[in-house]
Amino acid sequence: MQGLTARRVLSGRNSLIAQRWFSQVAQKEDPLQENDLSLPKMPPFDYSPPPYNGPSAGEILAKRKAYLNPALLHFYNKAVNVVDGKRQYLFDEEGRRYLDASGGIATVCCGHCHPDVVEAIVNQTKRLQHSTVLYLNSAITDFAEALASKLPGDLKVVFFTNSGTEANELAMLIARLYTGCQDIISLRNGYHGNAAGTMGATGQSIWKFNVVQSGVHHALNPDPYRGVFGSDGEKYAKDLQDLIDFGTSGNVAAFLSESIQGVGGIIELAPGYLPAVYSSIKKAGGLCIADEVQAGFGRTGSHFWGFETQGVVPDIVTMAKGIGNGIPLGAVVTTPEIAEVLTRSCYFNTFGGNPVCTAAGLAVLRVIEKENLQENALVVGSYLKDRLTSLKDKYEIIGDVRGRGLMLGVELVTDRQQKTPAKAETLHLMDQMKELGVLIGKGGFYGNVFRITPPLCFTKEDADFLVDAMDHAMSKL
Repeated sequence: MQGLTARRVLSGRNSLIAQRWFSQVAQKEDPLQENDLSLPKMPPFDYSPPPYNGPSAGEILAKRKAYLNPALLHFYNKAVNVVDGKRQYLFDEEGRRYLDASGGIATVCCGHCHPDVVEAIVNQTKRLQHSTVLYLNSAITDFAEALASKLPGDLKVVFFTNSGTEANELAMLIARLYTGCQDIISLRNGYHGNAAGTMGATGQSIWKFNVVQSGVHHALNPDPYRGVFGSDGEKYAKDLQDLIDFGTSGNVAAFLSESIQGVGGIIELAPGYLPAVYSSIKKAGGLCIADEVQAGFGRTGSHFWGFETQGVVPDIVTMAKGIGNGIPLGAVVTTPEIAEVLTRSCYFNTFGGNPVCTAAGLAVLRVIEKENLQENALVVGSYLKDRLTSLKDKYEIIGDVRGRGLMLGVELVTDRQQKTPAKAETLHLMDQMKELGVLIGKGGFYGNVFRITPPLCFTKEDADFLVDAMDHAMSKL
């Protein structure tokens, strides 16, 4: 009713009365919470968005249907029209505030519209929006230097791309050129992108089309919850060695994996897995590629990069998402020796290293350091995980709580013994939590895992509100 009234009032969009009315609405807490004192309360936040006078959710949906990719989906029975964002919160067309527990799918690390990142983008855009890497510009070199300083060993040569898909495609190309081999091993349940090569490396049928995907072998997923060997990383690693021995010539180009599977449902690889696998790959002449698109940039809290949680150093690291806080930006970082292979021909990316994007990336790195966001991810993430684990003791529908830092997963099942995916219940609970003011992600092969990947400025009060909202929603099942 309130949304309908808002649209009627705003039909005269230049009306000062309409703007004042809407500004008042925007400052209110969710009306559902005002009417029921038993509902969880969102933490206070000193920001009100300006009045919105754009098209309604219904109008946007109609245009999406008419003009955009028909495969596009949206969360919730009633789609949310997000028009404003600040730090860890989002606002819809009616001025209602939501806690963003998804972070644009592990992308918004500094918080929505962080002033330092916005300033860097605006200032660079005013000065030079784009030229070409055929000319010199300090934005790309300054960011490359800063990024290389965050990586171990000899990982110091940076190739910029526009996305994680592009970064993984380039990493696979480099590995094949460097080794002279074609075979790449990745993991079942992994996700690496939706281009030709990365679709082949992805280990979930729901993200694949029926096109030629060759040269990739998928090893058993070292999943401590659903995997056949539980948490025994070395047994899973033995399967990968068998793949090398029986599925290849004995030599491979690379092993590509996430350190924590994001799209696959926030799955940490079984302890000891990566050291054993990296050893096998090295003996087979291959390179080790760490996909840090979702787990990188301090999100795990304990480390800046996810691969560091298993004590390994890869040959190539790919990254995107959090690298630009929402700006289209990705990167591949490798050693000088390996990077040299791209000089055999002409490799070029028109927008890779764009000055606006790289200026944003440098600002993101500085904010992460200045505001101690990695430490915050550790402290708040650990607190949140403890609270979610306590919730598991209360509700049988929670089969597993996992992850680290602010990259957490809650898997829902209808039967804990059988681990039967609670797909319908997950969708229902997402809708209920949205009504309470929490936007949360969803993933896993069965679509039954809450993916909690908020901005790294998340607070303990936000964590409490998220868990209280989940608790309330589950109590109504």
